[in-house]
Amino acid sequence: MSTPRQAKASATVARPKQVGEARVLVVEDEASLRELLIRAATEWGFSATPASSGELAARLHEVHCFDIAILDLSLPGMNGIDTLVRLRRHSPNIQGIILTGSATVPAAKAAIHLGVVEFLTKPCNRGELEQALERARRRVADPMPVVRAASAVETAAPQAPWEAVERQHILAAVDRNGGDRGLTARELGISRKTLYNKLKDYLRQGFPIP
Repeated sequence: MSTPRQAKASATVARPKQVGEARVLVVEDEASLRELLIRAATEWGFSATPASSGELAARLHEVHCFDIAILDLSLPGMNGIDTLVRLRRHSPNIQGIILTGSATVPAAKAAIHLGVVEFLTKPCNRGELEQALERARRRVADPMPVVRAASAVETAAPQAPWEAVERQHILAAVDRNGGDRGLTARELGISRKTLYNKLKDYLRQGFPIP
C-alpha cells in the first residue's frame, strides 16, 4: 500500500504518455544510478519513472502501465527477475532490460527464459543501454507476445542461445577477477572443476580465455 507521499511523487513523475512515446519504469535501489538512468532515458526521448524496489514498481505499473522496465537484478526484497514476472502478470508484453553488478549463470538463464531485451553487466556502457532501449521500443511498436517469443527460443534451439549467454558471462567473470579461477568460481556459484571444464571447452571452440 503506497503512502500519500509516494502516491504524490508517482503522480508527479509519471506524466501522461505522448503519442508514439514509450513509457519506461526504472527499478533501481541505488539513488545515484537510478537518477542517471532516468536522465539518460529522458534524453533519448522516453518518458521515465523511478522506483526504488520491485514492490513499488508493481504498484506503479498497476496504475500507469509501462511499456519497458529497466530492472536491477539485486533489488532489496523482490529481485529484478521476480519483479519482471510480476509486471508481466499485469502486462504480458512489457519489455525488460536487466542490469546486474555480478552476472550469474542462473540469472542469465532466467532472463533468457523471460525473453528479456538485454542482460547488461553494470557499469554498462551508455551506448549499450541506448541500443537496448531502442530494441525494446521496436518490440513495443511491433508487439509479439513475450511468452511466445521465449518459448520459440527454447523449442527451436534450446541450447545455442543459452550456451552463448553462459559463455559470455563466464568469460566476463574470469576477466573481472583477473583470471583467478577460484574467485571466478565463487562469484558464479560453481565448482572449480566445472569452471575448468567449461574453459577447456571454450578453448577447443576457439574462444580466447582471459
